[in-house]
Formats: sequence, C-alpha cells, structure tokens
Amino acid sequence: MCKGMEVKICLIGMGNVGTCFLQLLKEKQDNIRVNFNFNCKLVAIFEYDGALIDNDGIDLDNLLDDITNLRKNQYWISNVKAQDLISTLDIDICIETTPTNPNTGEPALTHIKEALNNKIDVISSNKAPFYLHYKKIQDLAEKMNCLVKFEATVASCVPAISIKKSLIGNTISRIRAILNGTNNYILSRMTTEGISFSVALKEAQELGYAETDPTLDISGYDAAGKLVILSNELLGWSKSIEDVKIKGITKITPHALELAKIDDYVIKHLAIAEENNLIVEPRLVKRDSLLNIQGTLNLIELQTKYAGSIILIGKGAGGFEAASAILNDLISIVKKRRGF
Repeated sequence: MCKGMEVKICLIGMGNVGTCFLQLLKEKQDNIRVNFNFNCKLVAIFEYDGALIDNDGIDLDNLLDDITNLRKNQYWISNVKAQDLISTLDIDICIETTPTNPNTGEPALTHIKEALNNKIDVISSNKAPFYLHYKKIQDLAEKMNCLVKFEATVASCVPAISIKKSLIGNTISRIRAILNGTNNYILSRMTTEGISFSVALKEAQELGYAETDPTLDISGYDAAGKLVILSNELLGWSKSIEDVKIKGITKITPHALELAKIDDYVIKHLAIAEENNLIVEPRLVKRDSLLNIQGTLNLIELQTKYAGSIILIGKGAGGFEAASAILNDLISIVKKRRGF
C-alpha cells in the first residue's frame, strides 16, 4: 500500500455520507498533503446502477460542482457492480458507505469481503456487517494482512472506538451508553413537555431526526447493533446482535415518566455491556446523573479499572460527522502502513 506519496481509494455508495466524505476530502486535501505527506487519488465511485472509474483519478472539483451529472460523465459505466470490479482496480483502500440490510449486512458485507480477499484495506460506515459477522470480518482481515476501520458505525464522529488505543494501559470493565439520538430526543420531549410517544415521534420525523420508518430506532435494534460493535472492540468480546436482550421505547407513557419524575428520576434508553451480557432497554436514571443528556446527543460511559468513569458525548449522526470519522480512519490506515 501507499506507493510513494499516493493513496488510491474507491468509494462505494454516494449517498449523504459518501457525498459529504468527498466534499470533506476536497476541503482537506491540502491539509492532508502538508500534515500527513500523502495525496488521495479517487479511482472509482460505485453506485447501485453503475460506476465512475478513472484510473488517472476522478476530478473532485468537476464532480462536486454538479453531482446530478454523475451518470453523464464520460467515465461512467452502467450496469456494473462493485463486487464484480473491486478485484480489477489498482486501489489501496475501499470505503463502504452504502445503505445496508440490517438482517443480512448486504451488500456491504460482500463488498467488505471482496476488498479484503484482494488485500485491500477497508473503511466502513455500515453497522450491520460488524454486528452480524464481526469475528469473520476480523479473521479475514488478519488472514489477508489487511486493516479494517469502522469508527463511523458507532456515534459517528465521537471517538467511541478509537479511544481504545488511548486506554491500552487501562482495563474497561463496563459500557453504559445512549446510542440512538432519535430515542433520546423522543424521551427528552416526553419528559419535558408531557407529550405522548406518538406526538414526540411525529415531531422527530418532521425535524428529520427520525426516519420515515423508525422501526430500527424505536425497537432498540439500532442501539443494540452499536453496542455489539463497542463491546467487541473495547471489551474484547465476540458477540453478535443475537446475543443482545433488546427492549424498545414504544411502551413508555407520559404517566410512567411522571412517576419517575416524582422520585427525581428520568427514563433513558440505555445500552449496557457488563459481565458478558448485552442489554438495551429503558431504565431509570437519576435526574442529576451524567447519563441524563438531552436531545439527539449520544453518550458513552466507559467504566475503567484505573481511571474510574470516562464519558464521551457528542452528535451521533450526520453526513459530515460520519465523513470526518471516515477521514480519520483513512489517515489512521496510512499512518499505520507507514509504521507510525
């Protein structure tokens, strides 16, 4: 990898996260060249219906000036799939940002495996492959001597995964977290305004915090997937989402929240990893607890042996937030390959 000063990359999926990554890459390319001594050459962009491939490097300025003309570009090839062409590309890093089936991890899982099988390092913003097949992906990466980074899968730009390297002299014994901004917003609004779940959900959808189909969020499945990834990375476990006891927030009523308030508690949707167990469910939290964060924020509390509780708080979603995590992973891979 890293032939000379040039790092060749491909991007699979040019949705919100993928597009934000390209915009961030364009904005930061001079900074990357000066501070990290390498240039990124974007060789290919794959979409669901074809690919833009230019071995001399795709011009980011022209591409981002009018993204709607992607398929009118002279290098556009219709009706090709990433999994069929990854092996033919001369690239160092494959960046996967496609939408993913939460039950199968596809097509991201196939893209990741295809890249690794061709000794290409991988960066992914997709959760499903890692909460379904974490160990298989890591074993394949090790076998092929490849690096796999996925910071954007949990809490977006909050360094929930990469903090591991800053705690290698410590021991993490427990994780407690709020990992879904939609649920936290809904519960915050129900608590402060006394409104019903359905009203709070509708409000979250109108504000763009909740999906049109919010099932994965409000059922607890999204938070459970993120908890699996965190526990495997930070605690050294080897779990899948099938190992998580999951309960959502749909049964929480204003009355329950009011009863909690009388005793100076609030109800939060917590994701907990401790004593080899994974649990995602609503729990009572003291009103003055640091876990009582508001709005769409995410929070990760790591209980450590030598430093007590360490807490990370920040935006857990967003195009540029995820894009910055991907760029962090990219720089991290290049530095690792160079022995830094």
